[in-house]
Amino acid sequence: MTILITGGAGFIGSHFARRMVRRHHVVVLDKLTYAGNLENLKDIREDRELSGRFRFYKGDICNQELVDHIMSAENIDTIVNFAAETHVDRSILSASTFIDTDMKGVFVLLEASRRYKIKKFIQISTDEVYGTAHHGAFKETDPLNPSNPYSASKAGGDRLAFAYWKTYKLPIIITRASNNYGPYQHPEKFIPLFITNAIEDLKLPLYGDGKQERDWIHVEDHCAAIDFIIENGQDGEVYNIGGGNEKYNIDTALFILSVLEKDKSMIENVKDREGHDRRYALDCTKLKTLGWLPQINFEEGLRDTIKWYEMNVSWWKQIKNDEFKKYYQTQYNHRFACKN
Repeated sequence: MTILITGGAGFIGSHFARRMVRRHHVVVLDKLTYAGNLENLKDIREDRELSGRFRFYKGDICNQELVDHIMSAENIDTIVNFAAETHVDRSILSASTFIDTDMKGVFVLLEASRRYKIKKFIQISTDEVYGTAHHGAFKETDPLNPSNPYSASKAGGDRLAFAYWKTYKLPIIITRASNNYGPYQHPEKFIPLFITNAIEDLKLPLYGDGKQERDWIHVEDHCAAIDFIIENGQDGEVYNIGGGNEKYNIDTALFILSVLEKDKSMIENVKDREGHDRRYALDCTKLKTLGWLPQINFEEGLRDTIKWYEMNVSWWKQIKNDEFKKYYQTQYNHRFACKN
């Protein structure tokens, strides 16, 4: 199998590339925005055996000419589309790049897939397309009700991919995963932000009362599920991928501080985020019936993740640079000044 992994220098994509390159030829296409980092692929690029099955292209999935070149030159038969603008906070500040990448980019990839008659297209969606789970857990057949520009753009790409299955019988599978955590996650996201802030003895800005519920899945479990779905999933289907670890944000924050032996006074409740979904929950019966279950215990996985950030300070320090600090001030300063 020759796999094109778009967004493969990002958090989840790089983990997936690392997993798949051990058995397949892997081609990564990544725009290398602030969230893409070639350091995430360093171990592959420096391994003599693995690098022989690996190719990297810097570019945008919206670039049809580049996508066509890669499809032809590399003889791609499978696409896994991780490429996306993903941070809800940034989508609230400016939504245009989310529409471009998460919708137009999906269209470009789908059209190329038709032209080159690929064997499998995996569209990586998110549980956030469902909106808030007021009770119970969302099934794949439940209606989508996105609450912010990020989740709305992902819902658009999700449904566009499905339309290409219905209209053209393109071999599409859509996955909707719960919140990921693990090594190499950009420190703008909740868990790595709180870990790195705690290490730096900075306040942990907790939205609202911190009682938002998230189902956490370790990135390695997520990648294992996608690998499993490529082999065992059915075209035209949607699969929820959850970790079965529903936690209040406040409890996750307190756990991080406990492991790092920091005082809970470092948590500061700030004004809640606009369009903030209260709870996410996925019914993953469909995937479990196929034979897949997550393997990594949340507390153990989070301890290992905290340890990774402690051991790789240089990796995240270069990311939390002046540009990051400017974004951080824009996002949080007024919230600190206007607490709930």
